[in-house]
Amino acid sequence: MDQPDEKDWYHGLSFLARGAREMTRRYAGRSPVVAAKPDPSQREEITVELPDGPTVVELRRATRARRMTLRVPPGGAAPIVTVPVRAPISNAERFVKGQAPWLAARLAERSPIVPLAVGEVIPLRGEAHEIRATGRVRGTVAAESTDEGHILWVPGAPEHIGRRLATWLKAEARADLEAAVAIHAAVVGKRPSMLKVKDTRAQWGSCSPSGVLSFSWRLVLAPPLVLNYVAAHEVAHLIELNHSAAFWALNAKLDPNHEAARLWLKTHGRMLHAIGGA
Repeated sequence: MDQPDEKDWYHGLSFLARGAREMTRRYAGRSPVVAAKPDPSQREEITVELPDGPTVVELRRATRARRMTLRVPPGGAAPIVTVPVRAPISNAERFVKGQAPWLAARLAERSPIVPLAVGEVIPLRGEAHEIRATGRVRGTVAAESTDEGHILWVPGAPEHIGRRLATWLKAEARADLEAAVAIHAAVVGKRPSMLKVKDTRAQWGSCSPSGVLSFSWRLVLAPPLVLNYVAAHEVAHLIELNHSAAFWALNAKLDPNHEAARLWLKTHGRMLHAIGGA
């Protein structure tokens, strides 16, 4: 191949330089075009038409999401569609509308919300209790068994009944869980570093690598064997932070009735999330 002479090289470089100057002049002051990153502080929603009427779906953007997912939380919370951070909302709308039959079926399976209000009946340690007002502003919540059945007496103004009762139920849950955890921890010879009681939705209980045990306060609504099962399950994780054969053997040692409790949660767990749900 013939080599270009110096004149050819010079003219070629001059042409490239003029082109670069022209591009710089033409696009001076312009910012590069990139996809805008949505503001995570802004709430995004999608409305989908279902047989029972329009339903609002909360849209959440997740940095780790590689595809879109739709889920129906327990209780009365709105359905949630999770999408990649930069996904156009139009894509999420098409996805949710395409899942409308599935969404309608899952929503129909949810238990109706039972507010913590006077006249309502809620379970406490597996027994139905009617919520009644004491008629007094001060005092503490008290459970009473009568010939009429079980009653929860709640003091306070009508608008504060729900909050007062929820606070009491969480305190009762903590007391029951601390007692159950202490019994099982003594068997395995290891105590948790901390015990937390929260309104967890995805799990009834959890154990962190640092030994922190977390539980749903709603376990106090279930029969005692259910709370005991979850307590034993998480204490077993203090020794075996996995679901290996060794873990299940230890779990069975701590709680011989764990199969019955697991079945109860599988059958009735959704109902617990409907108590005082949003």
